Formats: sequence, C-alpha cells, structure tokens
Amino acid sequence: MAGHSKWKNIQHRKGRQDLKRGKMFTKVTKEIILAAKGGGDPDMNARLRAAIDAAKAVNLPKDKIDTAIKKGTGELASEALEEIMYEGYGPGGVAVLVEAVTDNRNRTVAEVRHILSKNGGSMGAAGCVAWMFDKKGVFTFDKAAYNEEQLLEAGLEAGVEDVFDEDESWQVQCAVEDFQNVRTAFEAAGIVFQSAELNRIPQNTVAVDADTGRKMLKLYDALDDNDDVQNVYANFDLPDELLAEM
Repeated sequence: MAGHSKWKNIQHRKGRQDLKRGKMFTKVTKEIILAAKGGGDPDMNARLRAAIDAAKAVNLPKDKIDTAIKKGTGELASEALEEIMYEGYGPGGVAVLVEAVTDNRNRTVAEVRHILSKNGGSMGAAGCVAWMFDKKGVFTFDKAAYNEEQLLEAGLEAGVEDVFDEDESWQVQCAVEDFQNVRTAFEAAGIVFQSAELNRIPQNTVAVDADTGRKMLKLYDALDDNDDVQNVYANFDLPDELLAEM
C-alpha cells in the first residue's frame, strides 16, 4: 500500500489543534482566496469546495468565507498572494514538502530555510522530493459507522482508488480530478465523511526511530506554526512506541 503511513493518521488528528484560532483563520482564508481564482462556484471548483469545508471546520464565519471568495474572484481588492512550494529534508533524511502562500517571497524562503536548519533539516533544490508525493483527494470516515465494503460500493464507480485502515477511521483516496464525483457519490449514498480534502500522499514511507520521530514532529510543528506555511508533508512512519506516547 503505497503511501500508507501511521503518520498520516496522526497528522489528521493533530490537524491545526496546536495553532491559535487567529492563525487557523489566516490559513484557511488564504486557501479560499487562492482556490477561488479558479472560479467562485464550489460545485464547479473542487479545491474551493475543500477550502470552504476546511474553513467551516475551524468555524470561520460565513461572511469571512464570502469575502475571501470575492477576493479570489476579483470582486473585491486583495493583497497579491503567491503560492510557493519548498522541498528539503528533515532529520534522518526524511523528505519534506512545504506549501506556502506569501506576499513576500524573500521573507518566506529565509524563514523556511531557518526553520529547517534549526531543526536538523536542510533546504533542497526544486524537484528533489516533490516527485515522491502524489496529489490525491482524501476522505476520512468513522470506522464505527461504515465498513470497507460500503465505502467501495458507494464510491468505486465514481473514482475511489484505495481504502486504508487508519485504526479508528477509514481513509479513502481518489485522483484529484475525481474528487468532486466521489464526494457527490458518497453524499448521494447518505454516507457522511469526517473530512474531505486535497492532500499530497507519499508514494513510499521510511520508518524512523523514536528520537528521529520526535525531531520530525518538532520540525513539523515549527513549520506549521509559520504564518506563510499552508501545508507540510513528509514521508516518515512513526514507531509504535512513539504513537503510544501520543
């Protein structure tokens, strides 16, 4: 199972729980603005639909969601935001992919490089690790409510590729272009998902020891806490002893 990692489950559970609400609002607002550049109708724009869901999940007020959409479509004036992807390595040679949104490229690259260096990592050249990650539509479901057969029956024809057992939940993956169709299929079947998002999934993962795992978690938190960083992806798998601690 390529990309099947215990870290994905921990990452989903952590979400942005450690971030203050203001930072959470900033991140989801930026994503809505950028997503809306591809069209302001969430039924026709899978990225925008996912961005709105993420915003609702952290209780961003509806008026702020609407304002962000209008900024993205150009109906309202907005600061010039640029999407940048940084690639590098963390402790133990773990591949790290950082998605950032910034109005100052020089500031952001300096901050990301500093965080990586300070936490035992390093910045890499463009293309050094991005190829290790596939962009996918990812849905999570309560394991107590549904079984694997139900999820496959509802979503297979719409484009579901894999169903992964993530202890307390199921994780369903599909191609980005099938994201909206799969979502619609689950909704039509009355199957309620816990989350639906566009994510980057590692093709393969590397097992790390507890010490390296703790260092990677510290690096992840430091990157995720940066105002310009939207998402952090890495291809490591945490050892059972560290998972038990968490």
